[in-house]
Amino acid sequence: MVPSRQVFRLYLIKPSHYDDEGYVIQWWKSPIPSNSLAAVYGLTQDCIERQVLGPDVEIDVVAMDETNTEVHTDRIAAHVAAADGGMVMLIGVQSNQFPRALDIARPLLAKGIQVGIGGFHVSGVISMLDGEDARFKEAQAMGISLFAGEAEGRLEEVLRDAYAGTLKPLYNFMNDLPGIEDSPVPFMPAGHVGKTAYNLTSFDAGRGCPYQCSFCTIINVQGRKSRRRSPDDIEKIVRANLAQGVYRFFITDDNFARNKDWEPILDRLIAMREVEKLHFNFIIQVDTLCHRIENFVEKCARAGVKRVFIGLENVNPANLIGAKKKQNKITEYRTMLLAWKAQHVITYAGYILGFPGDTPERIQHDIDVIKRELPVDVLEFFFLTPLPGSEDHQKLHRAGVAMDEDLNKYDLNHMTTAHPIMSRAQWEGVYAHAWDRYYTSAHVETIMRRAVVSGIAPSNILFLATWFVGSVKIEGVHPLEGGGVRLKFRHARRPELGLESPLVFYPRYWGETAVKLARWAALYLKYGMVFRRVEKDPDKLAYSDIAMTPVSDHEEELEMFQSADAQEWLNKEKHLEQVRHGASETAASI
Repeated sequence: MVPSRQVFRLYLIKPSHYDDEGYVIQWWKSPIPSNSLAAVYGLTQDCIERQVLGPDVEIDVVAMDETNTEVHTDRIAAHVAAADGGMVMLIGVQSNQFPRALDIARPLLAKGIQVGIGGFHVSGVISMLDGEDARFKEAQAMGISLFAGEAEGRLEEVLRDAYAGTLKPLYNFMNDLPGIEDSPVPFMPAGHVGKTAYNLTSFDAGRGCPYQCSFCTIINVQGRKSRRRSPDDIEKIVRANLAQGVYRFFITDDNFARNKDWEPILDRLIAMREVEKLHFNFIIQVDTLCHRIENFVEKCARAGVKRVFIGLENVNPANLIGAKKKQNKITEYRTMLLAWKAQHVITYAGYILGFPGDTPERIQHDIDVIKRELPVDVLEFFFLTPLPGSEDHQKLHRAGVAMDEDLNKYDLNHMTTAHPIMSRAQWEGVYAHAWDRYYTSAHVETIMRRAVVSGIAPSNILFLATWFVGSVKIEGVHPLEGGGVRLKFRHARRPELGLESPLVFYPRYWGETAVKLARWAALYLKYGMVFRRVEKDPDKLAYSDIAMTPVSDHEEELEMFQSADAQEWLNKEKHLEQVRHGASETAASI
């Protein structure tokens, strides 16, 4: 007789978070896919292949991204309970997702299901606060197993403990970040990928960033040392996805330009595209000095990079220095953006509002300067937010400065602590107005015209402008959380806000959905008329403006450099350059 195999049922769930009405933010087609979920899914497949629980134990894994999939805790609990063992892992949980993660965990724990939580919030508060966080302690008190650090080489330990029913309260690997070269690679089945906009999947080519930005959590969670996957790993990821019909990728490295193997990775991808004629493309994230790296921008374009996220953050040098983002040099901004334009790549730039010296008038002025003088395509605004795990949060916590206790608001789309100059009404008002000020019909036309002369299809700008403005103004969420057709489920609401009556919830949801779809159509039509005007212009290829002119020796005459802070910064830079030049001449004469 052949003994029957036991089944260990594992749920991997990437939680979403709540909107301002308390409903989980979910979409028919969700936005950026979760690399954390893909990474742990890939590690789980490796554990299955190696039979880490023994040859007689089958690991049955179910992956769910709550931004596009409804999570039924009662069904999950019943499914796990029907197996011979199992657990639910809440994957890649950020600070704003932590309250939702706890709300998913409660009913599971009540039915005897083992639950673990990992991700940036757990790792960040361990790294910067030694676990001194109210929600972290609440999770511990609930009996949730918390995981800090990265799962490569450690997942099988957790699975074995869960199978034995001996999960530890805390797995802390923050002082032992693993190498990721030749480790199992991130992967998600095509069925999951198909639930994202653009049929987009993600992977990390490397982890860690050498910079010290005070608002950043990545440097304190993933470290400042470059750890990277090999070109063989990247090729394996791309080929595995091409085999299942997936060819759009988001490389989630916070700064791909600082991946020490960027060139051999790009060379491998270029060979696949240019020699084998394979079709695929990428979105990446880089810093503002990436153009200084010889051949970097050009090879990115040849490798299939179509869009690039850039941490512009601000045009005021004082703000950048205060945030320890000294690598951002405003004199390089136009050079860098024009370099990407020359390669027909769409640029997204993050811009933070609420630095200590900001005022509504100054913010509005700077946005107008960006519109005139910088050839950036998509500008996305964020509240300066003390994210748990960042140096900013650590300093405020230690100083006893009041911060919002609701982690759900730490999504960069809400004010979470007081500003030294602006009132709450002023800060929230200037944030809301920033989107209107940048995405006027006139400026969207300018972006489209710049796109045409840069070899970029203006239809891409039509889509992106509609998406970004509509996400904020129609859906009430940040564009990076926006998706296609908002879904709301009556039972997926913050418990403390209570369930609404079906007679209230459903008519309102159906009504607001109809109104939103009409507003989306009107917004698309508004920008569509601009698009048609640009397309029909017989002289569209002759367009030029200040932002698109080649960089010259007269850059300092631009308005960007006329503020007192900019002038002071320029004088310091000139002095440093003279010192460096003098030191170089001295060294050469010795």
